[in-house]
Formats: sequence, structure tokens, C-alpha cells
Amino acid sequence: MSTDSTPSIDTQNTQASGWRQSSVGRLLGLNQWNPYQQSEAYLFLLPSLLGFLVFVVLPALGSLGLSLVEWKLTNTPTFVGIDNYVTLFTQDKVFPIVLGNTVFYVMAIVPLQLIIGLLMAVALNTGLKGLGIYRVIYFMPVVTNIVAAAMVFQWLFNQDFGLISSWIWQLADATGWNIQPPNWLADSFWAKPTVAVLTVWKNVGFTMVIYLAGLQGIPQVLYEAAEVDGANRWQQFRRITVPLISPTTFFLLIIQMIGAFQLFAEPFVMTRVGGGEPLQATLSIVYYIYQNAFSYQKMGTAAAISWVLFAIILVITLIQLQMQKRWVHYEVDES
Repeated sequence: MSTDSTPSIDTQNTQASGWRQSSVGRLLGLNQWNPYQQSEAYLFLLPSLLGFLVFVVLPALGSLGLSLVEWKLTNTPTFVGIDNYVTLFTQDKVFPIVLGNTVFYVMAIVPLQLIIGLLMAVALNTGLKGLGIYRVIYFMPVVTNIVAAAMVFQWLFNQDFGLISSWIWQLADATGWNIQPPNWLADSFWAKPTVAVLTVWKNVGFTMVIYLAGLQGIPQVLYEAAEVDGANRWQQFRRITVPLISPTTFFLLIIQMIGAFQLFAEPFVMTRVGGGEPLQATLSIVYYIYQNAFSYQKMGTAAAISWVLFAIILVITLIQLQMQKRWVHYEVDES
């Protein structure tokens, strides 16, 4: 039984293409291209990889080494091992306060941003006229300079002549109640909520835009079918909208949690006078890192706090990655 030894048309075309590439390669002084050769791809990735190595990996490793020494910038670094970590958890009386403040920021800021951002996105996803204008208006705080925004909020919450305080004075005059506004930024009870309000106002527009993109990806036919079955607006929201935007919620939960743990500019600008006083009421972990590094010149302690913060964020993120299997739905169940 004979076999046809004549090459197929596809084989001939492939060989011809390879010969042409080889001829061009020889003409340009290059080797023939191999589909399994990936060195060219790595060459294109090399600038980004070098940037990541130089500006991320090496500084991170350097900070890890720095956390094992005692260094005040003006003296020679002295190796102390894990003493910075031990001192942080056993002798530093400010660190527990700072950790508690940061936990408050996370617990207050993240849920508010998710809830308010979702409600705003749902309201804008109803075919409202001028939707683009509302998007721009609500997103403007996100691109506003944080220093300028914090100074405006300093004026809003000024006890003597701030807008919020003036409303309270007007309410007291109208009702005859004996009430007066607190010292928002100097009172240990009100200082943290005030910083949280600024943070939510600053970032809720980003949450809204991301949620709006997720809402627009939900098939409209699902709402129509639910309406035919007699489901009201709340049932549609709870049974259709919330499950189908759960991947968006999970994404926002992760990045906003990390952002809340890294809060710095808001408390730094709003309560900079007195260094977070009263009684370190608004000090966040990153703010405390800044103080140790540049105010107290304790570079080793600052690096140790940085790695503690990294460990906290890593553990919480891993827990969330495991728990998301229970409530995040990545596709519609068509069964």
C-alpha cells in the first residue's frame, strides 16, 4: 500500500514562510524566528521587571534588614535582631492605641464606602438623563488633592466658625436646646469619625464608578423575568443584583481594606497640630511609621512597624480569599 510523499499545501506554505523569514533574518543579521523561543518576550518585559526589582523588591528586602538594626540616621547601624519587634509588642504603649485607631478606620470607612457607593451606583443605573454629568460630579472628589480637601474639612468642622458647628448653633437657637458643637478635631471621641467622614467623601466616587460598571454588566432579561414572576424591586435587588455584583464587591473590599490600613494623609493633614492629639486619637499605623522614621529618627522601629502592617494585611487578605468562596458568584447559574 503506497503512500503519497508529496508535501501538503499547508506544509509547503509553512516552509515557504519559514524560508522567507530566514532570508529576511539573514538579510538583517538576525536568526530565524522560532515560535517556541520566548527570549524576545522577556526582552520586552525586562524594563518593567527591572523597575519592579529596583523600586519594589530591593527596597522591601532593605526594609526587612533595616527592621533588624537600630539606626538613627546619624550613627552607625547596630544589629539588634528581633528586638525592635519585641519592644514594639511589649514596651511601646502607643502602638496598641495606633493599632486600635487603624482598626476603627477600617471598620468605619470600608462598610460606609461600599454601602454608599452601591446606593449611588444603583440610583445612577436607572436610565437617568445626564448620567455622565453625575458621574463626573461624584467622581471629582477622587481626583481632588487630599491636602486641599483636608483643609476644607478643617474649616467645615471648626468648632468656632465651621459650617457644621454653625448648623448646630442655629438648631440650638431655633429649639432652645442647650447644645453646642464639640471640638471636632481635638476631641478624642469625635476626631476619628471626622477623619473617617473625609475619607469616605474622598473615595466613595471611585466605589460608585466600579459598582456602576458591574451593574451595567447584569443582563436586563433577568430583571424582566423576575418582574414577570412577581418580584418587587427589593427582591430583585437582593436576589439578582447583590449576587451578580459580588465579584465587584469582593474586589472593592480587598482594595479598600488595604487602603484603610494605609491611611495617612487624612489624619496627618487634619490633625497635624499636636501630632494626632488628643492622646494620639487619630494616629494610624502609617502615620506612626512616619513619626518614628522622621520625627524620632528610629528607622529600625519604623521598618519593623511596616512589616507588622504587611503581615496584618497579608493575613486578612488570605482570610478573605478563602471566605469569598462562600459568597462570591462569578457566573450566572443556567441550570
